[in-house]
Amino acid sequence: MDAGHGARREGRIGNVSGAVLLGGASTRMGRDKARLAVSGVPGATRAARLLDGLFDEVLLAGGDAPDDAPGRRVPDAPGPVCALRGLVTALSAATCPRVLVVATDMPFLTADLVLALVAWPEADAVVPRAGGRTHPLCALYARDAVLPVARARLAGDDLALRGVLDAVSTAWLEPGDVARVDPAGRSLTNVNTPEELARAEQLLDEV
Repeated sequence: MDAGHGARREGRIGNVSGAVLLGGASTRMGRDKARLAVSGVPGATRAARLLDGLFDEVLLAGGDAPDDAPGRRVPDAPGPVCALRGLVTALSAATCPRVLVVATDMPFLTADLVLALVAWPEADAVVPRAGGRTHPLCALYARDAVLPVARARLAGDDLALRGVLDAVSTAWLEPGDVARVDPAGRSLTNVNTPEELARAEQLLDEV
């Protein structure tokens, strides 16, 4: 049986699924970020291990997961290659009422930030804001409320995640809230380009 799917595991959260989104196009990086190693660990493996330490159920949504990534592999939902398709894939496969979704290219993501999202007052979506950006690919979603909206927008080729957030009740972790659990300001860093990869390697080597 795949890790993250089955009987309750001691010390892990049983009413929230964790999901790593693997099916992106990776156009700026030029290669599959799920298998792209940062300091020797593929992005999907690093993210899945973090979630596997926190949640009973871990999903590897879409894409081609590395063999050492813990979790239940879930094929991509039909539709164009985009983050919205990944969200639909994860929400469709989850067995828990809430789903903590993370991108595969966040090497500095911490359990503290993930748990802060889970502990925030419940809304259809709980999303951090930091660095002048919203981060819907490191966010908590209520499956039954968000999935119909996400499916309809995907079917209508209306692919911006911001439209989903505008259509449901969304609560925000504001920059000050994020800073309290991420004082170094790195948890929400994405690795999208070879230059960002080199910088992430350097920062991880300094830790």
